[in-house]
Amino acid sequence: MVENNVEFVHTNNVTGMWLVTSISIFMESLRLALLSLRSNKLRTLLTLLGIIVGVTSVIAVMTILSGLDQTVATAFSSQGSTVFSVAKRPLVITSREDFIKYNKRKDVTKEDADAIQRLCRTCWRVGMAANGRGLVKFGDKRSEDVAVRGLTLSMFDIENVTLQAGRMWTVNEGDAGHNVAVIGTDLIQNLFDDRAPEDIIGQEIRVDGIPYTILGVAYPFGKVLGFSRDNFVYIPYQAGQKMFGARDSITVHIQVQSSDQFESATDEVRTIMRNRRGKVPSDEDDGASIESQDAFITIYKNATSGIYFATFGVAIISLVVGGIVVMNIMLVSVTERTKEIGLRKAVGARQADILRQFLIESVMVTIIGGMIGVLTGYGLAYVLSLAMGFPLLFSIQSALLGVTVSFIVGLVSGIYPAWQASKLDPIDAMRNE
Repeated sequence: MVENNVEFVHTNNVTGMWLVTSISIFMESLRLALLSLRSNKLRTLLTLLGIIVGVTSVIAVMTILSGLDQTVATAFSSQGSTVFSVAKRPLVITSREDFIKYNKRKDVTKEDADAIQRLCRTCWRVGMAANGRGLVKFGDKRSEDVAVRGLTLSMFDIENVTLQAGRMWTVNEGDAGHNVAVIGTDLIQNLFDDRAPEDIIGQEIRVDGIPYTILGVAYPFGKVLGFSRDNFVYIPYQAGQKMFGARDSITVHIQVQSSDQFESATDEVRTIMRNRRGKVPSDEDDGASIESQDAFITIYKNATSGIYFATFGVAIISLVVGGIVVMNIMLVSVTERTKEIGLRKAVGARQADILRQFLIESVMVTIIGGMIGVLTGYGLAYVLSLAMGFPLLFSIQSALLGVTVSFIVGLVSGIYPAWQASKLDPIDAMRNE
């Protein structure tokens, strides 16, 4: 029993001494690596550049796209999965052939909206929108290409529109088609010199020459991808019909009470529209486009996935070039320090010691480059986020990814030079001039 305890204590002491020795050797190698990098500042800087560019591009793009993802998701999913629309044409048309095909459909009309409201059991709210664009004037000031929308009152609830000043129009004002309006905050800036919203209530603006009295000012929606969502005039649906023409196709918006009812509601609406269009089961086209805001998000993700791949391609090329530069610099370093290597081997340095020394130097330079790349990547993302107006999302995972990739590049790039250094014969190395 005593012998076992003595053997156990002896084993622990040996393990502890080995651990202390290993840490001491590693710290000494680290110190020598830092001294070597400091003594060749220009060479070290040139070695860092490839790594910095690669890591910066990855960090910047990942950070920017994370902010954009959140902005787009918030903007287009504000109602969650409870709102969808029915229109003559889809939100996005990608070819001339599709445009011609969709234009042949019948217009979506108020009668279609009434039928949906009457027949759809899971539809909670139904609203109508007649959409156009126009020139808005106040005095001698003008704002062009403003979104002008004729809306039913239910659209304010469906689209979560809230007012910071004034009021919406009443049911009687809407039914009578009064020329009243709710405007977005961009028009306050463009037409009223940023006056307080309360001060412009009751003012009269002209939309394509037609006078409208301002009843309310909506809270700002903000920007998406640099485009403002607050450059609009909302008018009663009946007034919009007079402005755009009663024969133009409208958009019907439907909201369900919970996301669980979304699929059944879209199925009901699709059936209603197919019946009203006289479609038979063999007809592939429903006669109208039934879509949610998820369509925008899908298109956005498809577009940004290409940016991700392109950026990672550039980053990989930069890192490969950086790795080649590191390898070349380390080979030059081995050549320059041949006598030093021979001397170290002559006084007892093992092959593993030399191998470790050069590997640590290689990894150190790439890790430093990776950390600088992480900082510059976040800095670049910060500047771009301010310019484009979207939130900046710092990610620990992306920072760890940058440093980890840098470590791997340094390790792979340093293996061959370190192996070459470790194989040098001490006598031949000391004779080298």
